[in-house]
Amino acid sequence: MENIKSVDWRQQLKMNQYRTKVVIFLFFLIYLALGLLIDIYLNLNSGQTSVSNILKLIATGVIIPKATLVLFFIALISLWVTLHFSDQLMLLGTEYQEVTATSSNQQEQQLYNVIEELKIAAGLKYMPKIYIINANYMNAFASGFSEKSAMVAITRGLLEKLDRSELQAVMAHELSHIRHGDIKLTMTASLLSNLILMVVDFLFYRLIFAQQEEENGKNTAQLTFIIMILRFILPIVTLFLTFYLSRTREYMADAGCVELTRDNQPLAKALLKIHQDTLKNAADYQSEYANTAHESVRRASYLYDPSQAGISMMESVNNLFSTHPDLKNRLKALGIDYHD
Repeated sequence: MENIKSVDWRQQLKMNQYRTKVVIFLFFLIYLALGLLIDIYLNLNSGQTSVSNILKLIATGVIIPKATLVLFFIALISLWVTLHFSDQLMLLGTEYQEVTATSSNQQEQQLYNVIEELKIAAGLKYMPKIYIINANYMNAFASGFSEKSAMVAITRGLLEKLDRSELQAVMAHELSHIRHGDIKLTMTASLLSNLILMVVDFLFYRLIFAQQEEENGKNTAQLTFIIMILRFILPIVTLFLTFYLSRTREYMADAGCVELTRDNQPLAKALLKIHQDTLKNAADYQSEYANTAHESVRRASYLYDPSQAGISMMESVNNLFSTHPDLKNRLKALGIDYHD
């Protein structure tokens, strides 16, 4: 317990709200820059002779930057959808059921009671929605952009294989995400970064395969070079941003769990049990993860990143590396010395 620092969750909430605004602002700037590149590309094809001339015409209002405006509104709409439908988006592709106070199943009732107790201890004003995902692998996540829209989800495998104290620790970890307000930050960064990569890929392939007029060849070649550079740089930038946000928030949620439960042992035991179970059943879980749609959306929000047990979910560049702290470092932060 001596290695765990008390979490000022109110200060953390303010910090995450500020970071969310900064992330949104930076990504919107990138969107506007990409839209401007598209407008330059389109106007080169329509007969304009140089990039500098196009920029002057846009600045003076002679040319309306349609692509820039379209991308700006796409970003706005995407954020609105995420804000209002975050729980449905996070559950996409899964088979799930909601747990309520009237659930007759003993395990489900225990889960509800545990979360209700933690909700009171955490000072949350609303009871989060609770979902069980019908999957054998052991994992859990939280979602929602406010206490009122908050939800937690746990796989059937995790529910069945943890004892009550371990289950309580896992749910305390997830409620800490809600309490700290870091879900909004991570989901916003994930959404905008994935959309940016889609736009850059569209530009890249359009420029590579489109037929260019000979007189615009030099300018188009320069633009193609810029897009190629962006295609390799932007994924790295968004990747490391996601790493930083995800790993930081996991340490904070672990500390928040200890603060709520007053014990570091149950969470450490739960993490080790999940890791060992995932290693033991890696082949089966690899297939199960692969056959569940939209796992890349949930990956940064999971309690445990399956890639740490050798399970790959490489659907995009964003999935090349783990979004979570190394298990040893995580346990060390909890005050547990772990050796393989």
